[in-house]
Amino acid sequence: MLNSILSWAAVFIILVTSSGLLLSRNWRWSLGLLAAQYLGSFWLVTRHWPLGMAAVKLVTGWMAIAALAMTLLALSEDDIYHQKDQTEEQFLPQGISFRLFASGVTALIVLAASPRIEAVTPGLGLPVIAGSLLPIGMGLLLLGSTSDIFRVILGLLTMLTGFETLYAAVEGSVLVAGLLAVVDLGLALVGAYLIGNSYDDAASDNEELV
Repeated sequence: MLNSILSWAAVFIILVTSSGLLLSRNWRWSLGLLAAQYLGSFWLVTRHWPLGMAAVKLVTGWMAIAALAMTLLALSEDDIYHQKDQTEEQFLPQGISFRLFASGVTALIVLAASPRIEAVTPGLGLPVIAGSLLPIGMGLLLLGSTSDIFRVILGLLTMLTGFETLYAAVEGSVLVAGLLAVVDLGLALVGAYLIGNSYDDAASDNEELV
């Protein structure tokens, strides 16, 4: 009973953090939400993996966040906000009300689909299914509504979090856990490199204009 309550609490944390990533425009808040999302995913993974293997996923996620944070801390706030102005999202309406509506629809679809998926694949557990589909759906929504490199990386990491949570329920290999950790870290490092380059290019363009 207690495990079930904690699992649904983890699903709630994932729902709040994945929705917050879609709404937030502050990189510090976004990374904090992503860190909390990894914590919720960690608890769901412990239902199928040993604590040590699940901890690898948590630590790897936080290391990826640290890599992105160190890159952004090295940049000035003026450079970050100027780059955001240049890469203003234009693919979907960007009002807070629209993003809330889109995240609510995604959450309803996931909650409606989770029992059907559990009926087809018994043994995964309803909280694990819901807690994995939520970040996948929110990550896809984030990817489809932004052109900013940092937010694209956030969307990819969010999607990977959901995929890894679901995959952990069907595969308990240590090698697979290691490969997924490498993918997370590799994505974060590539993202940090691209973020640094994009802001450097923007700064160079500004100097030329001056």
